[in-house]
Amino acid sequence: MTTTGVWNFGAGPATMPKSVLKKAQTDLLNYKNTGMSVMEISHRSKEYEKLNNEAQKNLRDLLEIPENYKILFMQGGGHTQFSAVVLNLLVVKRRQFEDSTEGGKEEFNPPLDYLVTGSWSQKAVEEAKKLYNNVNVALDVKKLRGSYGSIPPQEEWKLSGPSAAYVYYCDNETVNGVEFNHVPDIDPSVPLVCDMSSNLLSRKVNISKFGMIYAGAQKNIGPAGVTVVIVREDLLATPKPSVDVPAVPSMLSYKVLADHNSLYNTPPVFAIYMSDLVFEWLLENGGIEAIEKVNFIKASRLYDCIKNSKIYRSPIEESVRSRMNVPFRIEPEELEKEFLKGAEELGMVQLKGHRSVGGIRASIYNAMPLEGVDTLIKYMQEFEKKHS
Repeated sequence: MTTTGVWNFGAGPATMPKSVLKKAQTDLLNYKNTGMSVMEISHRSKEYEKLNNEAQKNLRDLLEIPENYKILFMQGGGHTQFSAVVLNLLVVKRRQFEDSTEGGKEEFNPPLDYLVTGSWSQKAVEEAKKLYNNVNVALDVKKLRGSYGSIPPQEEWKLSGPSAAYVYYCDNETVNGVEFNHVPDIDPSVPLVCDMSSNLLSRKVNISKFGMIYAGAQKNIGPAGVTVVIVREDLLATPKPSVDVPAVPSMLSYKVLADHNSLYNTPPVFAIYMSDLVFEWLLENGGIEAIEKVNFIKASRLYDCIKNSKIYRSPIEESVRSRMNVPFRIEPEELEKEFLKGAEELGMVQLKGHRSVGGIRASIYNAMPLEGVDTLIKYMQEFEKKHS
């Protein structure tokens, strides 16, 4: 089991590799023979500078990030990125607009395209509308299908084309258990922006298809407190005063963070340190290719258990079921409380579905070993026998 003696199926903060936690334990009081805890070293010290650079290098190696992309360590999680994306990408679009019109008087009001496939992309839209007056919801699955649980074909999307400042989507919706099985095919002149908070590092991804990717750490990367941002260099723009573009606060500016190597202010040192331990753990165990195979096996076994059951039901269309977050219902629903109580008594915790949708949800991120998933499946089968 994990170091705490339970199988933690929480959606985030999530379970972490046991070896990583043990390594952190040894460094807690004396990091690299400094005589100080890793939480006490100065972010201006040579020790932290080395850690910061090594973390970026390890992540770049893991994901094969091209050299024309910057890696930033920011704070505030996905909610902060909802705003940062709008502010930064509008500055870039404004710069392009000025270059193309050569100082003309044309109106600047490009649409921001959003694909809404679940709760998190819906939150991103709501935040964007607070900051800007031309937000185009190119896809709203709930409106089209009545609920989140599928991703309609691109023919049903209403993208703005090259006039858009960017196209935004969430690759894996943790609440709803929906994951894209492809990268959207959009106009190549438009930056593709993606929230990969819950599936970055879980499978191979072609970074070059994106203008920008961000991921809150507390799923597959490390503890809460740091957000990884991978942004193409041409999307780093110095904010200029403008009547039609909101100002970008320094702490939200990708250009400012990039210019300062993520050291514009005091970074979340411990969270970055822990994240780097996870990067090292992945590299030592075969990298992304190896963990993707394990994740496929874990998800396949759990979905097969649900599929072959008479009481468990998945509300998600099969082609877009998440490998990271597996929501399901029990019929009759009155059994769900008993199921959760029994699971917790056996050391399987945080299986309750998100409060907005109910049901059961098993989050099976990178650090959840196959043994943990098999333990859950065995319990599910025994529970079904008891109630059949």
